[in-house]
Amino acid sequence: MMGPYIKRFSETGIEDVASVGGKNASLGEMYNKLSGKGIRVPNGFATTAFAFSKFLEVDNLSAELRQVLASLNRKDYSNLDEISAKARALISNAKIPVKISEEIIQHYHDLCGGTPVEVAVRSSATAEDLPNASFAGQHESYLNIKGDEAVVEAVHKCFASLYTARAIKYREDNGFAHEKVLLSAGVQKMVRSDKACSGVGFTLEPESGFPDVIHLAGVWGLGENIVQGVVTPDEYYIFKPTLRQGKNPVIQKKLGSKLLTMKYADDKTGTSTINVETPAEKRNQYVLSNEEAAQLASWALIIEEHYQAPMDIEWAKDGITHELFIIQARPETVHSQKNAAVIEEYELKEKGTVLTSGSAIGRKIATGIARVLQSPEDASKLNEREIVVTDITSPDWDPILKKASAIITNKGGRTSHASIVAREQGVPAIVGCKNATTAVKDGQMITASCGEGSTGYVYDGQLNFVKNEIDVSKIKRPGSTKVMLILADPDKAFQTSFYPNDGVGLLRLEFIITHFIQAHPMALVNFDLLKDEAARQKIMNLTQGYADKKDFFVDKLSQGVATIAAAFYPKDVIVRMSDFKTNEYANLIGGKQFEPEEENPMLGFRGASRYYSDLYKDGYKLECAAIKKVREEMGLTNVKVMIPFCRTIEEGRKVIQIMEEFGLSRKKDSSLEIYVMAEIPSNVLLAEDFAELFDGFSIGSNDLTQLTLGIDRDSTLISNIFSEQNEASKKMISMMIGKAKACHRHIGLCGQAPSDFPEFAQFLVQEGISSISFNEDALLTGIENINKAERSLPLRDLNPLMERKEVTAIAENKDPN
Repeated sequence: MMGPYIKRFSETGIEDVASVGGKNASLGEMYNKLSGKGIRVPNGFATTAFAFSKFLEVDNLSAELRQVLASLNRKDYSNLDEISAKARALISNAKIPVKISEEIIQHYHDLCGGTPVEVAVRSSATAEDLPNASFAGQHESYLNIKGDEAVVEAVHKCFASLYTARAIKYREDNGFAHEKVLLSAGVQKMVRSDKACSGVGFTLEPESGFPDVIHLAGVWGLGENIVQGVVTPDEYYIFKPTLRQGKNPVIQKKLGSKLLTMKYADDKTGTSTINVETPAEKRNQYVLSNEEAAQLASWALIIEEHYQAPMDIEWAKDGITHELFIIQARPETVHSQKNAAVIEEYELKEKGTVLTSGSAIGRKIATGIARVLQSPEDASKLNEREIVVTDITSPDWDPILKKASAIITNKGGRTSHASIVAREQGVPAIVGCKNATTAVKDGQMITASCGEGSTGYVYDGQLNFVKNEIDVSKIKRPGSTKVMLILADPDKAFQTSFYPNDGVGLLRLEFIITHFIQAHPMALVNFDLLKDEAARQKIMNLTQGYADKKDFFVDKLSQGVATIAAAFYPKDVIVRMSDFKTNEYANLIGGKQFEPEEENPMLGFRGASRYYSDLYKDGYKLECAAIKKVREEMGLTNVKVMIPFCRTIEEGRKVIQIMEEFGLSRKKDSSLEIYVMAEIPSNVLLAEDFAELFDGFSIGSNDLTQLTLGIDRDSTLISNIFSEQNEASKKMISMMIGKAKACHRHIGLCGQAPSDFPEFAQFLVQEGISSISFNEDALLTGIENINKAERSLPLRDLNPLMERKEVTAIAENKDPN
């Protein structure tokens, strides 16, 4: 039997954290318990904490390390780098005992099976009396190690990495006695991802903490580029419920630039890895197929269920065998520790000059002095609560970033080091700005805003903002009236889903088309006939990787709809088919060629009239294909379809008939429901006839008021007359609600008035409305108004039904709390 210095993965489990550290214990646990469930984990072994303790006995190393660390300036850590260098030199100059070296070599031979193979050697710290301590990212890993001496040397380097500056500072910050923390080195067969791809994953959505999504990110080559944030990776969002159902669960994917690929270096270079430029065709290609993403997600789900906790995983694909592997798994430590009932909202109260922008990490806003730093050596320049602006960060930056109120980088994506640290520290980060270090001046007062969606903005100066804290567990939900949301932006869906709601009463496709597709659908259908050369070039750039430009539209639209549908699943999500006016459609890329000019587009070629017209029918076919994909391929059958601006019964019949031709048939799919907007007086007057064609109604109060009062709602000259509370408008709404109820049809309303005017909400509730849909910023006020209406009590006698804390951050450079 071998000595106590080594444990094979095959004899290691999660109970061995104190012996081999969290990282190696997790690898052993998965290798032993989950390989039988189809998860591939590369085999390996680990040196034990006992082996490290024996190593520290060499030349009284423990005492010398204590003496060095006693000189650490614990007031401002000004000599941290110097102390770190001395400690690592002590370890590097000491020799690993022969018995330990021999056991490492023997186990390496057993792992190789006779022929030397490349291995990864990774550090895994542990604390004997703190078995649950996490030291993720604090120590070094070494890749592409081959041969007896090289493996022993890499283990030795791992031992020394226990005393990097960031590791020392981490232990100081977390109150861990240095002598109590030991180091285990894991030696694991290399996955040849240098010839394929690798990445990371979370078993929840990393920005919001939404639990039913698995997020994967991947790059070509070795995974260090993704961890360091050197490149922007591909991203995949996989929906757990439909993954379990065997449907296509990839609800969204984003193509990253992937400008660099990390490979193993030639032995002559003296380094183990190098970065090379990624060829253009690989940059425009996803690193994983949908099937591979689903496979990894299935494994991630098994791992999460095994550990009974949200997990952070690392994966790799072998370019020789083409097999996928899980190479690490650890508990997720940010959202799993938060109170999901408390929602924080940040809102800018003014706008300023935008200096730069990038991907928003989190939803917070911070103001402060910018410090443009070139490297961790600039640590002394940063004061508490200032904002770090730099090219890129790595774990060496950790001691510095703890002082920052926000982080801004030129490079990196949502899974980069800067993003991970920002989430852990609870500060906003704006990553991948490209030009932050030149656009922002050192010492400049700036505002870093992540409160405006998926894009983060850096503004000049200190802008006013408010922070709202909402405990949704204390919000009383209405009894009989459903409270639904009006949504358009898929990037806000997961966060918005935490608000009290009964689903989405209006999903507007126009935002997805404008922001994610950008091109006119008919310009994609008839690309070869497009006359505008500039538009042709823009569409070529947008649709790279798509042989058929129509597939681009279907993919992007289906992913946008699916993301929102997944966020609220299994609650209803009512998708209104496109309702652009001709002037709005003409503004899309290539649109002018396919749109007629109209004097009054508001009352012209819009809504249902477009869908069966030869001028747009082929574009509507793409919309139907996207909805069909969401419902049938992705399994999101909570999606309902709604037809806007349907003027006549005959139009309703034509639209339903053409939808059947395009694959959306209630005869073939009995669960499919088709609603119609009630926004034209004809919809109200002939409601019984429309009810025979459609499964439900949604009142569009703006258009209905416009057409009842004969007011162009875009006209500023007579805007003072426009009001949903006009008696004629209310009479139309009352009639519509009554007729829909008599026909046993769902009847909802989408609009601002029920949140702005409590008396209007009371009117709707008294009339028996089925649901009211609000924009996100009006939802809580809307709930309050509905509750008051349902209780039929004098408005002035009611107390607020929610707890909301609002602090305006202005003169002081402080985060409101």
